[in-house]
Amino acid sequence: MFACEAVGGVSEQALAAAVAIDLIHNFSLIHDDIQDGDRERRHRPTLWAIWGTPRALQAGNVMRTLADLSIQQLPRYKVAPEIAAMCSKLLTDAYLATVEGQYLDLAYEGQTDISTSNYLDMISRKTGALIRCSMQIGALTGNGDARTVQALAKCGQSLGALFQIRDDYLGIWGDQATTGKSAGNDIRRRKKSFPVVFALERANGRALEELFRIYGQEELEEDDVQRVLAVLDEVGAQANAQRLTEAAAAEALAALAPVSLPEWARAEAEELVEFLSRREF
Repeated sequence: MFACEAVGGVSEQALAAAVAIDLIHNFSLIHDDIQDGDRERRHRPTLWAIWGTPRALQAGNVMRTLADLSIQQLPRYKVAPEIAAMCSKLLTDAYLATVEGQYLDLAYEGQTDISTSNYLDMISRKTGALIRCSMQIGALTGNGDARTVQALAKCGQSLGALFQIRDDYLGIWGDQATTGKSAGNDIRRRKKSFPVVFALERANGRALEELFRIYGQEELEEDDVQRVLAVLDEVGAQANAQRLTEAAAAEALAALAPVSLPEWARAEAEELVEFLSRREF
């Protein structure tokens, strides 16, 4: 809805698409919680923890289907049929990419040869695709010109990277009382988040051997978690995660620099980037 207004449209034009994207987001979170075994999200019990896995799966599946039905309502909001059809395809492509990214994320849990480029490709799908899609569809429903639509889509892709890298940071060093998740939770699940991928690339000798040993286990003990944290500290993973976050933030704003946007829209984009770069939850 922000992207729609930023190109001169009325937010209601993007409403059906915004609902669709929110449904896709929640569908992905429900399935993600099941796959990761997370019993809590944002200080509340997850759906599967309350109702069981079969019902939670069905709830997620229904949300995905409702998203398709929702975006088909765009012509009712004075969106041209050809634009509505394009938006529907973009949404389908985006949530397929999201599923691909989640598959890669799960597959990487059992691997230790993940590179930074593998990681960035994975998050460009898992997180970047849906945020890129929301900006792109918003600009299309607002009748933005091709150059501006592309700039907003590129900004959205960088916002996805920014969000996920910061999320990875919080998954290891975040405050449990604020995030609602246990500190070091991503390590316990053997997730190949950016700090761990960075450590696997930079560590050597005894430290690298220990990482291979620890991540080769089916389950991690608390001593294993503490050792991984120590290696992350040794290679400067925390500082490099922050550096990559700031680089993604700069890319998001740079994407918007060449196009004409209202001052209020540029200011809101800057505020969003700053928030995502520093968020604690």
